[in-house]
Amino acid sequence: MKTVELLKYAKIARDTYLNPDKAKSAFDEYGYSIIKFFDKNGAQAYYLTNGVERVLSFRGTEVTQKSDILADLTSGKNYESNKTLVHVGFRKEVNKIWEDILQELLNDKSNQSAPLYITGHSLGAAMATIAASRLQETMKVEALITFGSPRVGTQEFVDGLGVQHHRVINCCDSVTRVPLWIMGFRHHGTITYLDFDGNARDYAGWRLLLDQVLARKRALEKREWFSNVFDHMMDNYIYKLKLASM
Repeated sequence: MKTVELLKYAKIARDTYLNPDKAKSAFDEYGYSIIKFFDKNGAQAYYLTNGVERVLSFRGTEVTQKSDILADLTSGKNYESNKTLVHVGFRKEVNKIWEDILQELLNDKSNQSAPLYITGHSLGAAMATIAASRLQETMKVEALITFGSPRVGTQEFVDGLGVQHHRVINCCDSVTRVPLWIMGFRHHGTITYLDFDGNARDYAGWRLLLDQVLARKRALEKREWFSNVFDHMMDNYIYKLKLASM
């Protein structure tokens, strides 16, 4: 997927953090309208259309939401309906709004012919990945596009996810390295790696190490002690994608 397209979904993922009154204006700016806002016990998602495609976008971690923090910190696994294991906290958040989402998608006859894209950032990326895995059993998911996604499930879960997945990593974003590999969690998808200079590249371990050195050097010079946290912010994903799209 071209960086300019990734940028479009990045903006949607960013504006999914807004509440409906402000989100409506934000989505309107790039041609999308809200079909439905799902909101239950700290889990949120938007179902959108621009008349050509549909987008299901999940909201990520909000530091003011206790349930979001607990979902991120929980590290156990639980079974999905296809008998594969996923992160128990991420699964719990999806389950809060899942029946409402599924009912809306199945009953939305006027938009069903439009391709469905699923996106999200951080916790929202993990929720989007689980949703894509579930929906592939009942309908076609055109693509999954995630930003700053943690690892979501085991290798069996990854092997069973047949949806095209564009997974974007911004430089030293530490969230993309948890939960730990040694705990049995694995990543899914084709990586677009945004390097220190804002170039979109294929992922390589040596490049990440180099970028970490450069990022740490810059952070020390600017007295910024949490560069990895900055790289996880959605606005910084958008900034890098804009550079890569030029």
